[in-house]
Amino acid sequence: MNLRAPAILVAARSHGETAVVARMLTEEYGLVAAYVAGGRGRNLRPVLIPGNRVEAELRAKSDSQLPFARLELVESRGPWLGEPLAAAAISWATALTAATLPERNAYPSLYSALGGLLDAVCNAGSAREWLRGMIAYEALMLRELGYGGAVPAAEAELAPLLEIFGRQGALIERYLLADRKADVMAARNRLRERLGRMV
Repeated sequence: MNLRAPAILVAARSHGETAVVARMLTEEYGLVAAYVAGGRGRNLRPVLIPGNRVEAELRAKSDSQLPFARLELVESRGPWLGEPLAAAAISWATALTAATLPERNAYPSLYSALGGLLDAVCNAGSAREWLRGMIAYEALMLRELGYGGAVPAAEAELAPLLEIFGRQGALIERYLLADRKADVMAARNRLRERLGRMV
């Protein structure tokens, strides 16, 4: 493997004393995991924030080897991590993506949708402006992985959107996250709780 591609970082897990195993969603190659040497250091820690857009260069001697990655920051989501609602939305969207998609299968529509959703979360004036996008992203993921899923009609008010968001959670838990060891739904529950405070 020897590739260079724009990517959205969806997960970063510490490995050893200083390294990180990063998982990134790319348009052409799908979800790719890679070893980032020095990822826990001062220079790379701000780059390895889930939700960040990066330019990734991956190299491996064989397809069975975990590739080594060099990452360049393109766009940071760091400034929004101090806002509880935006941080919860970014955390849920990236955790769902990392936990659900199979490695190295391209999903260009999900790549585009995730990028648009994260932009909306970071730039919208209120949750009402991006919550429908979150629901649509979840529905698209259900559909892409073969479980149906319908995009809701446009809703003006937050309360009806929250009802749809709540109902869709059961489908995600049953179909997409049924056999996951980590409690990925905890990130969604945090987001649901914070959204509920706005009603």
